[in-house]
Amino acid sequence: MSEDRQITLTRLIKAPPARVWRAWTDPTLLPRWFGPEGYSCTTKEIDLREGGLWRFDMIGPDGKVWPNRHRFTRHDHERRIEFILDSDTDASPQMQVVVTMAPEEGGTRLTQVMTFPDAAMRDGAISFGAVELGKTTLAKLARLVEA
Repeated sequence: MSEDRQITLTRLIKAPPARVWRAWTDPTLLPRWFGPEGYSCTTKEIDLREGGLWRFDMIGPDGKVWPNRHRFTRHDHERRIEFILDSDTDASPQMQVVVTMAPEEGGTRLTQVMTFPDAAMRDGAISFGAVELGKTTLAKLARLVEA
């Protein structure tokens, strides 16, 4: 995959891979932390297994609603999750997301790589603040699992 179409976020989370994995795969936990600081998720449907999907609305601090759908294509227990992200319609552009969890001194190294259909779409996401917002999402995850 071409780096000009990707956004990569990484964070050392001070928790074992099992706890980080659970935060990604437990339907009661994922909606609690997913999304940038100040945003919330309202779930419409959730099945976080490989082959399952999560349909939800992400609601911004100003009340704006973004429909989302994650279709989970791969689960390697406590190591890797892959999903296709779109705006909950088959006609919307699809992003491939790969989340890896690797044990590291002090916890788990989480890396999330989002690949966009083209460089222009990636650049638009960056100008919207996707990198900074993504970092606040990982901070919310860390607060949940490090507690």
